[in-house]
Amino acid sequence: VQLQASGGGSVQAGGSLRLSCAASGRTFTNYIMGWFRQAPEKERDLVARVSESGLSTYYADSVKGRFTISRDNAKNTVYLQMNSLKPEDTAVYYCAARRFTHSSAWSDYDYLGQGTQVTVSS
Repeated sequence: VQLQASGGGSVQAGGSLRLSCAASGRTFTNYIMGWFRQAPEKERDLVARVSESGLSTYYADSVKGRFTISRDNAKNTVYLQMNSLKPEDTAVYYCAARRFTHSSAWSDYDYLGQGTQVTVSS
């Protein structure tokens, strides 16, 4: 699976961004999709993931109520809507794909896209 993330940028605190990740090369509906982020000098952490059907989602506590993950299987795309952004959300965001079982560890994912930078200023 090739993953192409887009939609990052610079916003002020309280603003919104929507990240997109377009997948190609394999059957998109076979994959659990996740969004990870990595801030400077920090580990890469799971932000959200969505099941193959889109019916089941998971969010890190730090983004619950502010971020929404969704997928459009007809367009082979997964989204991350980010509202009420905070400076601590500043990071490089990555999308990732994994088959069969859920995991919060990026190293368990089979495919990882290139990152997109999100910068939130106070």
